Amino acid sequence: MDVLTTAQPTPQDRQVSDFTALTRTVREAGLLRRRHGYYWSRFALLNGLLAGLVTAMVLLGDSWWQLAIAAGLAVVLGQVMFLGHDAAHRQIFSSGRWNDWASLVVANLYAGMSYGWWQHKHSRHHAKPNQVGADPDIRNGVLVFAPQGLEKPRTGLRAWFAARQGWLFFPLLLLEGLNLHVAGLRTIFGRQPVRRRPVEIALVLLRLGGGLALVLWLMPLGLAAAFLAVQLGLFGLYMGGVFAPNHKGMPIVPPDSRIDFLRRQVIMSRNVSGGRFVEELTGGLNFQIEHHLFPSMARPYLRRVRPIVREFCESRSIPYSETTLWRSYGIVVRYLNEAGLAARDPFQCPLTLAYRSAR
Repeated sequence: MDVLTTAQPTPQDRQVSDFTALTRTVREAGLLRRRHGYYWSRFALLNGLLAGLVTAMVLLGDSWWQLAIAAGLAVVLGQVMFLGHDAAHRQIFSSGRWNDWASLVVANLYAGMSYGWWQHKHSRHHAKPNQVGADPDIRNGVLVFAPQGLEKPRTGLRAWFAARQGWLFFPLLLLEGLNLHVAGLRTIFGRQPVRRRPVEIALVLLRLGGGLALVLWLMPLGLAAAFLAVQLGLFGLYMGGVFAPNHKGMPIVPPDSRIDFLRRQVIMSRNVSGGRFVEELTGGLNFQIEHHLFPSMARPYLRRVRPIVREFCESRSIPYSETTLWRSYGIVVRYLNEAGLAARDPFQCPLTLAYRSAR
């Protein structure tokens, strides 16, 4: 008599089916639909605010009140970039082409950054967040994000800096606005492939050249320099202050790790609580876990899908991290200081260095 046997599902099969089940629940709740009205109204509001700020610049002329306009411009441009981020993730339109062009116009023409550079970098981050060698957001440079990825320990002044990098992180973000522009320019004028390179170059040069010309026309040189410093500094601080809590201080995984999509995105991400104010301040990126699981989900639905995702994770014992904005900043500072300490050469006393160099 033949015995019919049924193959038991492997752990990997169960993990895949977990995300399939979650996606089915989310789709049946109607949370994967488009929200065209929300985004068009958002776009109109931000355009109105930008027009108002430019009008105020023209009316103020040679006045140090222009620095208040610069601060407002930094915040509004940050909100504009959140809109470009949503378009890049296909959240706004059904058409991929429309989303691409919307994000390109927002990033290049409104903010003076390269959409091609950002899209390439951000796509790799979403694919493998916090994985050494794969996630460009934890690539070691001036700061040490992943000691596991260092080729050699840091010594001397670099070791001193690394040991205190957590405290220096937020002051350094004042340079991030300038860095974003420079990185974009290096990409579109570099040798690496860039889609629509002529369009990107034209829009970025129009934005940067036109913006600089306007500031220099309205203000004397000293005030113009202060205006640009405030606008770029606060823009970089704002962008870094929003993106840093999302993954910094969460688990870092080695290059050869194998984790299913659901657990990878949840375990490596952190949500930030705080209600509607924090949601508006961060462009919805405070729901980082939900955004990583459903990157094409329209921003207004992230708040509604959060309890579904949290309950689902709890039912499967998947760690779900959420904290306040200020506590997340404390976590970031402590993590960076610990990462910097781990990056130092453990044999740095003068006698040991002399012995090692003598050999």
